[in-house]
Amino acid sequence: MSGFSHVPVLRDEAVAMLRPRDGGVYLDGTFGGGGYARAILDAADCRLFAIDRDPAAVARAREVARDYPGRFEVYQGRISELLNLLGEAGVGSLDGAVFDLGVSSFQIDDAARGFSFRQNGPLDMQMGSAQATAAVLVNTLPESELADILYEFGDEKASRRIAKAVVERRKVEKFVTTADLAGVIRSVVRPDKSGIDPATRSFQALRIAVNDELGDIAAALEQAAALLAPGGRLVVVSFHSLEDRIVKKFFAQESGRAPGASRHDPAAMQGGAAARFRLLTGSAVVPGAAEVKANPRARSAKLRAMERLAA
Repeated sequence: MSGFSHVPVLRDEAVAMLRPRDGGVYLDGTFGGGGYARAILDAADCRLFAIDRDPAAVARAREVARDYPGRFEVYQGRISELLNLLGEAGVGSLDGAVFDLGVSSFQIDDAARGFSFRQNGPLDMQMGSAQATAAVLVNTLPESELADILYEFGDEKASRRIAKAVVERRKVEKFVTTADLAGVIRSVVRPDKSGIDPATRSFQALRIAVNDELGDIAAALEQAAALLAPGGRLVVVSFHSLEDRIVKKFFAQESGRAPGASRHDPAAMQGGAAARFRLLTGSAVVPGAAEVKANPRARSAKLRAMERLAA
């Protein structure tokens, strides 16, 4: 693991938006490589609680705890469990929370974790402990259900052709490795002009399904917002449209800007719920050209933030 590197995307922008202050209490909901955690702890003499479902990330966090004695604690668990995890730690209020969503470079670059089609490894994709690995899904799901996952979570237009090819292949031999699956996908989906590997969307979809990432995000946003004190800020960095859609919708609702109401709908005239937050980002903050050049994985990142209003 020592040979891996993780570059936190939009770190400076996220910490500036979080605006840590001395004596404040903050949450890093996705510890990962610790880049956000260290930046927050360096920005102010505050306390920081971190969560990560990945045992390897929790192990890395011990170094941060040593470097910031008495100011940092980490808990292993899902972000959708943050209310319980922080409650057990005696935390009933936060001055800010940040989430850096998606898979980390540590997970992608470790072939043994099975996240990447670029390196052969076991077809796993578990961020922590999940009910089923990617191998279980591709070897057991009905063809129609597998196709739905690829389409809904990966926006894969060839989802039905891929699912059919997967089912035909597993009749002869079960899928065991990432190379097994990537090879079948590439046999039915040709590369397009974008240069993106044909397996990209399917691997994303399976990873999301294995880890219930979207369900986790929705629950975590609700829980973090409930813990924020007046003036507290919620900062979220997402990496694909499914994540960003959930964040954008939640922020719009909480700030009283829920979209979609028709002026011809009498119910719309009643007005929505009173805003509990104000948006700090009218549109998403994206990485600059220099950051994308230095870290191509940053190219799809979007940052959104909002602040809790006074009660």
